[in-house]
Amino acid sequence: MFGMHILALIFCISGTGAVIGAVTSNEWKVTSRATSVITATWVFQGLWMNCAGNALGSYHCRPHLTLFRLEGFVQACRALMIAAICLGFFGSLCAFMGMKCTKIGGSDVTKAKIACLAGLFFILSGLCSLTACSLYAHKTTSEFFDPSVPQKYELGIALFIGWAGAALCLVGGTIFCCTIFAESNFQYRTAYSHAASTTMTSRPRTTAPYQMTSSRSSKEFNKTAYV
Repeated sequence: MFGMHILALIFCISGTGAVIGAVTSNEWKVTSRATSVITATWVFQGLWMNCAGNALGSYHCRPHLTLFRLEGFVQACRALMIAAICLGFFGSLCAFMGMKCTKIGGSDVTKAKIACLAGLFFILSGLCSLTACSLYAHKTTSEFFDPSVPQKYELGIALFIGWAGAALCLVGGTIFCCTIFAESNFQYRTAYSHAASTTMTSRPRTTAPYQMTSSRSSKEFNKTAYV
């Protein structure tokens, strides 16, 4: 179980780091080179700012100055990604306390509950990141195929990083929950078999009365044999 816990923790921490990298990235969508007239200049947008670059390597970024002028899906993606980071942070703390290789967290039963809670935190974090990236990708794709939208954008690398982080968090959280359930089931079976064996060994033997009866009948037979 120690190896599975460590593997799950590595997956979850890597997934949370990928989610943080996706949030800080500005390449959630980039201008399409296929439909752009000027291919030496391109624009890429993120959750926090819009940037423009050219073939010479110079970039200029402008942050979103106000929250109320942002589109609704951008605000929703912001909220979901921030929630994913917070859930991943709390899940990491619970995972360190719930692992058996650490000395914090209390008894084995308490550590198992904390580890299961960490798994749920990571699963929720992965779902939030997956929902945010999928929502942004759906909006970008629908605008790309909409003929009324003049400027076409394609999916940026931040979306794929967010999807990868969500997958890692989901896998790690599932491993945490499955290992805890498997360990509790194994302990229950061990306790049940031990109790059954103790009950079988504590039963009194039934051969003694039979032996006493047989010895008594043999003595009576010896007495009546002489008569």
